[in-house]
Formats: sequence, structure tokens, C-alpha cells
Amino acid sequence: MSRLVTLVATAGLLAATAAAQTKLAPFVVTPPDVVERMLRLAAVTSDDTVYDLGSGDGRIVIAAAKAFGARGVGIDIDPALVDQARANAAAAGVADRVIFRVEDAMTTDVSNATVVTLYLLAASNVRLRPHLQAQLRPGSRIVAHNFGMGDWEPQKVETFVDRGGVTRTLFLWTIAAK
Repeated sequence: MSRLVTLVATAGLLAATAAAQTKLAPFVVTPPDVVERMLRLAAVTSDDTVYDLGSGDGRIVIAAAKAFGARGVGIDIDPALVDQARANAAAAGVADRVIFRVEDAMTTDVSNATVVTLYLLAASNVRLRPHLQAQLRPGSRIVAHNFGMGDWEPQKVETFVDRGGVTRTLFLWTIAAK
């Protein structure tokens, strides 16, 4: 019987470890003025498809659709947040322009994105970088809030104080021709 208990405990530990490895950042709300600045820094237009990796309540792709006319895709591993994002999109009147999926940002297909937004931890951005560089087309833009991507130099860095008095830094990269 103790072997069975050990096997069950080991399986639980492995499952918890795997779940922790796909968690790229805690859910932290991005203030509306920061969302707007991220989308403006990426020069989002109605021709864009904005992917938000770790989309939480959906506010970035909803804003991209509502304010800029873009299409949006939100990716999050938390089903409850994806449900909330879908409800928020319906309430904002943009459910026809955005979708939300329960997926892992490290494995999701981002090849249709023209803009990718991130508010993940620095180590997560570094882990995600090869995936983005392999899948995104030349000219696609990546905007990260507060955390860079290791030694990958951004084209632009914008530091400002948001409406709540918090200093924020945004980073912009553009995928170069291969």
C-alpha cells in the first residue's frame, strides 16, 4: 500500500511541477492607460491581429478591437479568466472581433499575429522569445510591459508614469526579415 501512496504522491508532484512550468506570470491587471500606450507603441491599426499571451481578463485585445478596429486573440491557461474575457468582450460589443482560448503561451500558434503583447516575467519573455521569432512574420511587432527579453535589444523603450503614479516601461521589437 505504501508504494501506491508514493506513486500517487509522485504523480501529484509531477502534475504540480508541470503546471508551475507553464505559469509564465501571475495575473496582474494592466491599467487602461498602459494598455492604450502599449497599443499605440505597436502602432496598431484595423489591419492588425493582436495576440495577447497571458491575456487575463482580455482587456488588451478588447481595447485593440474597440479603439483601433483590430482583430484580437487572447491566450491564457486559466479557464476562469478566459470565461471572464469572453464576457468582457461581449459587454464591450467586440465579441465578433476577438476570441479567447485556453492554451499555453509557450506552445500556442502565433503565426497569424501581426502584434503580440506581453506582461509576463522577464524569464518567461526570454523562454518565449525563440517561439515568437520562429513563428512571427517579418514586420510583426512585440510589445512587452515592464520586462525585456534578455539580450534582445528593443527598437524602442518608453518609460512613463501611469495615471496611478506607477512608473512603467514598455519595450518594442519588430521581427526582422529572415
